[in-house]
Amino acid sequence: MKFVGIIPARYASTRFPGKPLADLAGKPMIQWVYEKVVNVLDRVVVATDDERILNAVQKWGGEALLTSPVHPSGTDRCLEAYLKLKEDYDVIINIQGDEPFIHPSQIELLKTAFQNSSTQIATLVKPFSLDDNFDVLFNPNTPKVLLNSKGQAIYFSRSVIPYIRGKHHSEWLNSHVFYKHIGIYAYKPQALSEITSLPPSLLEKAESLEQLRWIENGYSIQTMITTEDTVGIDTPEDLERAAKIMKG
Repeated sequence: MKFVGIIPARYASTRFPGKPLADLAGKPMIQWVYEKVVNVLDRVVVATDDERILNAVQKWGGEALLTSPVHPSGTDRCLEAYLKLKEDYDVIINIQGDEPFIHPSQIELLKTAFQNSSTQIATLVKPFSLDDNFDVLFNPNTPKVLLNSKGQAIYFSRSVIPYIRGKHHSEWLNSHVFYKHIGIYAYKPQALSEITSLPPSLLEKAESLEQLRWIENGYSIQTMITTEDTVGIDTPEDLERAAKIMKG
C-alpha cells in the first residue's frame, strides 16, 4: 500500500500566530514534525495557506503546496492538497503540524490499521496512566474515547467517559482503562472525500470535535492503541515547555 502524509499548516492562529514557523531548538516547529515522519511514508507534503510557510519548507528541502485560506478544518485542507498531488495513494495520513514530539512508530502503527481492508478511517488512542492525576483526566482539552470490542471508536468527548458509578473520582483511574485521543487521522481517499462533504452535526457542534460528525453519519473509526505520548503546542508557553523538554 502507498501512504502519503499531509501536514496542514495555517499561519493565522488566534492563540499563536505564525506557530508553524516558531523556532524550536534552532528549527521551525513544522520542520521537526516533517523530519520525524518523512522516512516512514511514501511521500510527505505540507499543505499551507501562506507563502511564508511554503517558502520555509522548500528552503530546507521539504515539499509543500498552497491551499485555500478559507478551509474550516485541517481535514478539508488535506483533501484539497491530496487532489492537487494528482497521484493516487491508498491512504492519506493527516499529521498535526504542532506535534514536534510525534514518534515515527506511531505512524507505523496507524498504517497497520489498513491491513484490514474494511478500515476506512483510523486514528490513535493512548491509555491514561495510573500516574495521571484528577486534573489530567478531567482536562477538557484532552478528548476521551470510548471503544467497542473491535477497537472502533464509539464516542469522543471532552468529558470523562464512562462515568464510574459508586466510586469517588480519585478511584476512577484504578477502576477502568480510560483512553485519550491522539489526534492523528488516516483515511482512504474515498472516505476523506465523503466526510468533508458532510454538514456539521449536532454532537460535533456540542463538543467541538469534528470526528463526531463522522460517527453520527455512520462511519467507523478504527483505533490503534499507542503507548507513546505526544506534546501538542497551542501557545507560546507550550513552546517554551517543549524547548525545555528538548534540552533535557
